[in-house]
Amino acid sequence: MKNHVLAFLFLCLGSFMFAQSPVGVWKTIDDETGKAKSHVQIYEQNGDLYGKVIKILTPGKENAVCTGCSGEKKNKPINGLVILEKVKKVGKNKWDNGTILDPNKGKTYSVSIELQDANKLKLRGYMGFSLLGRTQYWERVK
Repeated sequence: MKNHVLAFLFLCLGSFMFAQSPVGVWKTIDDETGKAKSHVQIYEQNGDLYGKVIKILTPGKENAVCTGCSGEKKNKPINGLVILEKVKKVGKNKWDNGTILDPNKGKTYSVSIELQDANKLKLRGYMGFSLLGRTQYWERVK
């Protein structure tokens, strides 16, 4: 009986501790190659989510710049670049209505984010309708 109670408490505690926020550091996984590309720190500012590249994981690309970007981000180092902006909470584990920048292509897309569990984040970048786009799964860095 004692083991059942402990198991129940552990499950409840696990649910309670489930980080219902994507705030933290995430390893980005390229949806085309399956390889880790960078670490992005997601943070909250004025109620919206933002994400900044804090580490490049691809050898030889550590000093890459965003040549395809426009405006103030043009030719800026990708390491330190804010790529996720103004993403708003729309549900228990969902955020939407913001943008994500692909610094390798210099293109900005609409983005929706869904926290799959405490350590897995689903990001969908799209133009126009959300059916037309790309999905990536990022892993929380522990």
